[in-house]
Parts: sequence; structure tokens; C-alpha cells
Amino acid sequence: MHQQFLPVTPQEVAQRGWDAPDFVYVCGDAYVDHPSFGHAIISRILEKAGYRVAMLPLPSWQDASAFTRFGRPRLGFLVSSGVIDSMVNHYTVAKKRRSEDVYAPGGKAGMRPDRAIIVYCNRIRQAYRDVPILIGGVEASMRRFSHYDYWDDKVRHSILVDSGATLLMFGMGEKSIVECANWLADGMNPAELRRIRGVCYMSKTADDSCVQLPSHKEVIQDKRKYAEAFLTQYEEQDPIRGKRLCQQQDTDRYLIQNEPSLPLSREELDAVYDLPYTRRWHPMYDKEGGVPALAEVEFSIASTRGCFGSCSFCSITFHQGRIIQSRSPESIIREAKLLTRLPNFKGYIHDVGGPTANFRQPACDKQLKHGACKNKQCLYPRPCKNMRVSHEELIHILRQLRTLPKVKKVFIRSGLRYDYIMADKDSTFLKELCQHHISGQLKVAPEHTCPYVLEKMGKPGRNVYDAFVQKYASINEWLGLKQYLIPYLMSSHPGSDLNAAIELACYLRDTGFYPDQVQDFYPTPGTLSTCMFYTGLDPRSMKPVYVARSPEEKSMQRALMQFRSAKNQALVRKALRLAGREDLIGRDRECLVPPEAPRGAGRSTSINTRQSKTTAHQKPSVKQKDSAKRSSKWAKAKPRKK
Repeated sequence: MHQQFLPVTPQEVAQRGWDAPDFVYVCGDAYVDHPSFGHAIISRILEKAGYRVAMLPLPSWQDASAFTRFGRPRLGFLVSSGVIDSMVNHYTVAKKRRSEDVYAPGGKAGMRPDRAIIVYCNRIRQAYRDVPILIGGVEASMRRFSHYDYWDDKVRHSILVDSGATLLMFGMGEKSIVECANWLADGMNPAELRRIRGVCYMSKTADDSCVQLPSHKEVIQDKRKYAEAFLTQYEEQDPIRGKRLCQQQDTDRYLIQNEPSLPLSREELDAVYDLPYTRRWHPMYDKEGGVPALAEVEFSIASTRGCFGSCSFCSITFHQGRIIQSRSPESIIREAKLLTRLPNFKGYIHDVGGPTANFRQPACDKQLKHGACKNKQCLYPRPCKNMRVSHEELIHILRQLRTLPKVKKVFIRSGLRYDYIMADKDSTFLKELCQHHISGQLKVAPEHTCPYVLEKMGKPGRNVYDAFVQKYASINEWLGLKQYLIPYLMSSHPGSDLNAAIELACYLRDTGFYPDQVQDFYPTPGTLSTCMFYTGLDPRSMKPVYVARSPEEKSMQRALMQFRSAKNQALVRKALRLAGREDLIGRDRECLVPPEAPRGAGRSTSINTRQSKTTAHQKPSVKQKDSAKRSSKWAKAKPRKK
């Protein structure tokens, strides 16, 4: 295994005999040479293509001096904020500063600026006015058009405008970065790179061959225009049938998005993961205890990219696309064998997955020839009749992994689409999943129970989840195992009003499940749900959508999902009265909270003792009047990062 990191100092550049690097990679994450980190993949891809890359992670941004560390690179700077958007990294959904940053040495917060790409690019421009700057990663991809910014609560220009970068590479970037590098190395003017797939650039003139979007001025003045612009962007993010897009940003500046890069073939994706990663954080971080984010992925295997689930609140569709790209079984087995040779390997492969672990092939045969359908989803509102449903290859891979020497257990911790599992007439995958690949609990994401909210989320109906719970329970009973389901639930998603939140609370009451933590909807850039949040419109129908905006209502929706907590009861009572549901205040079994205690009386903390944790092998029940005998569909929930 290659044990040499790419250079991080001028001395290391000199030791390699380089007069100057071809590229300097500026990144808002600490340098971790592992394929779960985009900067590791892109830098190793360029190294394989013969280019010299120096790494500049977490530079001091207060002035331009840090960006001159390696001198002017021969071909240009590469800039990324890191694995996630820098604003999401820094702030909770309540806009409070996070106290740690798992992508920084020792988990220390504050080592990158807000809006990191913009800040880094502006500093580079101060140092080298005309050097090519290529930006990429999630922050660049999701902000490539005029976009609503939750933290400023306004529509911002394309990040290309604010950053002054030369090009924006959207999506995963392996093909576009090598093509850009080759053209620059051949002496091409940076303007010539505008013909490359998977890039955005600024132009002084509109391009008549593009689909024209409503301008920046229009979308900041008219929310309907914003929704129209978003829908076109959303529909054209397909590498097969997608068209070039144009959006006027200022009087004489136009954003042009070329067609998305074509999906990687299986051989190309295998090659990405066969690159010589050290799979460690750089030793310069040892004194701080390393980089916490590596612990989550150190012994995990990425098997796929893309997702045709198309949840409205997820960025995957806009960033990785709907066409599944998967590695070969042989590539996955090779990586697993490599993991077993690492000094810290204890016998456990923590995950084999991707955005959705049980998607291994394109949804249908038509996708690779004609692209994903423009006006239809593969799984919502029900699985498409043309969808290929099979877990056969995944079962084969998992069986091989289980037999490897030194491997004690192989887990699946990535998300699983239970509606896809239910669409499979063969139950082998679910049986083997329960028997071999979870350890007492399975995480799934029903998110809500109200049909209208689920429709806005793009999630399957409650009946599908109920059927999955029954099947999961019966399989575990047959196996003689006591295993739990851990659901992810979301409050305040567009479409969710107090009545919807009360409906979910009643469902939780009837199932005896009590979530420890609830995820508030987070309006991150570039998602369908964020468009609904900002405009109050569903861009697919242009019909109004209710949006909970006030902190108080968001708190009430969250409190309703945790109605048993004594600290939430006053807020729950207020929500129930506002919704005209005083019938749920009292001491009957169907009530959510007790009435206020008389002054001077002791505080009442609950109505009845409810069973909040039961094993999934017990037969679940939607509603029983005797709550003491009630079986739960859901086990005690565990938190996920907000």
C-alpha cells in the first residue's frame, strides 16, 4: 500500500524534485487521505494522470499570505470547502454555532471560515490576480445557481459570482477535473475549458443554445419565478437527456451550466477506489489526536454512488444524480482484504453502502440509454412498473465478505430503502440482513406518517412502512432474534402544520414509541424541500405549501413528537389548543398530555405508563386500547447529527 502523502510543505515539494506544483488544492477539511474524502479522491486522480498536486488544508484565511505558501502553481488552484457545506458544518438548524468540527484536527471548531469557498478564492485572487481557480465539492455544486441561503434568509448569487472562480465543477468531478487539467497542460486558455461536461462558468453574453432560466433579478423579486427556475434546474440534472442551462446573474454576466458529466462505468469507479490512499489522516494532526471524522469511515466500504430514491430534502439527486454507479464485487472484496491488513482492524467492517445501500444497479434499462424520467420518480408514489428490483448481487457480495479471514462481522449502516425491499418478491436479502449484518438494531427513515407531508418529502406511504415493520418483526421472530428498528423522524418539513404533527404524535402514542431526539428540517442549499421552504410553493405543481417558519411553531412540532417529556407538556398543550384538539389533553389513555396541575399541586409528568421499547420480533400493533399490553413498532430511537 502506498504510504506517502502528497506534499503539504514547500520542503516536501522540493524533496520530490518539483520546481513547482501543477495544482495547489485548498480545502476546508483537514487532510485525510481516504476515499471517503473528496479532496483525497481528486488529488489522487490527478496524481495518477501525471499531475503534481500540493495540499493546502485549513489555511489561515485572515490574509493572503497562507495561499502563497507554494508559490504560484503551474496550472491553477483547486478549492473546496470540504465534505459538507461550510455553513451546515458550522451551524445547527437553529442557527447556533456548533461546538465541534469532526473534519478538523481534534474536532476543534473555527478552523475554516463561513462560506469557505468564497473566502478562500478571494484570498487567492489577492495573491494571484489571474491564476485559474477551479472550485468543486458539495458547497460549490449546491450553490451553482442563484439559490436561497437559509443563514442570510435571502437569495444569493451563484457562488461563481461571489467567489470569482474561473470554473465550477459540479457533481463528483473525476472526469471533469482530469479533462480540465489536460486542457490547461496543453496550453489552452481557461476560456476553452467551457466546453467540458460537468462545469459551470460565467459569460458576458447569453447562450441561445441553452435553456434560459429566470434571471437572478427575477428570482429575488418573484418567488414563483424562483420555483420555475428551480424546477428547470431539477429536471435537467441528467447526464443523458439534460440540457445546458443559462441564468443571468447581473447586467452583463450570465451563468452557464454545461450538461452533467456522464456516469462512471464500473471499471472507472473501481479504478477510483484502487488508487493508493494511505487511508489515514496526515501525521501533522497526531498531536491533536487526529481527525474524528475518519473513525466513522476508516473500516467502511463505499460500494455505490447516486440514488433514484429522490427524497425532496436530500442533496444527492442534485450532486450525484439518479443513475446508480456501482463497483464490481471484485473491487469491493479487494478493498475488504486491504482493510483486514490495517493495524487497527478489529474484525469489523462498519458499512458496505452508499447514499442507499441496497441500490446496486440503475433503476431500469431505459436510464442508461434515455436518462432518468423527467416527470416521474422511480419509487414515488409507488414503484415504477419498469423498475428492476433485485438484491442478488448485494447478497453475493455480503456472503463473500463474511467468509474473508479476519472478518468477524460485516455491518450495513448506510440508509436502506424499505420500500425497495418490500418491492422485492424474494425475502433473502432481508433475512440475511437481519441474521448477519445488523447488531440488535436497524435504522430506517419513515420521516413522518401524514400522507400530505410524505408526498412533499417524496417518501412512501405509512402503509408501506407498516408492512415492512410486520415483515421485519416476523423474520426476527423466525430467527429467534430480538432486534429493534430505529426510525428517523423529521419535524417542520414543508407541508407539516400542527395538525400533521399531531397526527404523527398520535401514531407514536399508538405504537408506544418515544423518540429521544427529533430532526428539524434543515433548509440546505439546492434541494427541492428548500425551494418549498423559501417560496411556499411546490415547484412541481405550483400549488401553495404550508411552511412552519416561526421558532415557536417549530418548537411545538418538535415537542409533539416528544410529548411524554415533562419539559414539553406546556408547549404540547398550547399546540393542541391552537389546533382545536383539546380532546387530547386529559388523563384518558388516548390523551397526549395531562391538564395543567392546580397551583400548589405537584407536577404531573405523564398520563399513563407507556411501553417505549419493545423488541421487533414481537407482533407490532397499530392501535390497542390496553396500552400496557401494546407492542411497539419502533424501538428507542438514537440521535443523528443535525
